[in-house]
Amino acid sequence: MLTCGAVKLSLVMPIYNELATLREIVARVVSLDVDKELIMVDDGSTDGSRALLTELRDGDLTRWLPDGAVARGENHFKVILQPHNMGKGAALRTGFAAVTGDIVVIQDADLEYDPRDIVGLIEPIREGIADVTFGSRFIGSPRRALYFWHMVLNRGLTLASNALNDLNLTDMETCYKAFRADVIKQITIEEDRFGVEPELTAKVAKMQLRIYEVPVSYRGRTYADGKKIGWKDGLRAIYSILKYGTRRSNPR
Repeated sequence: MLTCGAVKLSLVMPIYNELATLREIVARVVSLDVDKELIMVDDGSTDGSRALLTELRDGDLTRWLPDGAVARGENHFKVILQPHNMGKGAALRTGFAAVTGDIVVIQDADLEYDPRDIVGLIEPIREGIADVTFGSRFIGSPRRALYFWHMVLNRGLTLASNALNDLNLTDMETCYKAFRADVIKQITIEEDRFGVEPELTAKVAKMQLRIYEVPVSYRGRTYADGKKIGWKDGLRAIYSILKYGTRRSNPR
């Protein structure tokens, strides 16, 4: 069991053109009352996000945060600038290599997921009953009603992943995944882009780990708001489900 006082949380945040939400998401993360490091990996942003991250790295957190934001617990930052746009999977690969905490959480920078849900997300790991947790948008928390066909595709991908990996998840494509640090350090990410979600799912399943789901809220955004995932990513997800789900050996 990881007791509350002993836990250091590592959050890995891939960032690509998220200038509009960057200060606010960092403010929400640092408000969590737990010791943490935030590893921010900019994936070749062109909207000013890189300059803002450099200000955070080189400046004073209290001046950088929005007015009224309150930091709790110990907060440490690492800012990593990718040489060019390489994709979410590549950003996670870079970020995971830099973690020093006990529990590692993936946090997007777009405000679709609420960092206040992280406390519940990591609780099964803290209690010693889980090695990995998935935050499900479909099991009982508030969520914004949006694109029907995205929902159909999401559930179809989850079903296919479950069938090949012998799991019963409700939300394989969720951003919110938490891992014991020793688990994620055993995994080599091969996918550079959004195929990383089914890849991670297949690899933890093949490792015979204790996987839990917990409900998380979801405030989905529209393409007008800056949503980036598209139909090509859906095709890659199908490919990744088949590629990693049908491997016989442990694909770490």
